[in-house]
Amino acid sequence: MIEMTIDSIRMSLMNYQRVVILKEKDTDRYLPIWIGPAEADSIAVKLQDVTVPRPLTHDLLRSVIDALGATVTSIVVSDLRNDTFYAKIILTCDGEYLEIDSRPSDAIALAVRVKAPIYAEEAVLDKAGILLDKESGKPLPGREGKGKISDDELKKLSPFVDFVDTLNLEDLDKDKS
Repeated sequence: MIEMTIDSIRMSLMNYQRVVILKEKDTDRYLPIWIGPAEADSIAVKLQDVTVPRPLTHDLLRSVIDALGATVTSIVVSDLRNDTFYAKIILTCDGEYLEIDSRPSDAIALAVRVKAPIYAEEAVLDKAGILLDKESGKPLPGREGKGKISDDELKKLSPFVDFVDTLNLEDLDKDKS
């Protein structure tokens, strides 16, 4: 597993779809994950320390986990199958280790609330991770020999590539919103 940080939340100007950009903690490899507008807002609200008058769904989830005496130890973006990302919320409760199936967007929204580390499986990064050219900010071609992907899988990932190509990634290190 590779530790990730939240680099930014972006929106495509072509279709207004939101994407959370995770970045490998120790390298310049990025993992873009499409998310819904409610989840994007929930993540952004917490990252920007905005106070809301009533708890959001992810605040409620945090309260329930706390009330049950459990602790979120981490979240993991665990798989990418059929154009769908999968995640797990890792909890400990009464000394027991629990893995809860989750959408990555919900797991990330919870992680920012409890300050839990975010990880991604190497296989997910091999399939969907992006290296950027430092000068142009554009995705680098090629996979550097990692993560052999079948032609069928590559066709299924083409919407991700098309979407990423529409993003302005040149300012990733400048704007953390």
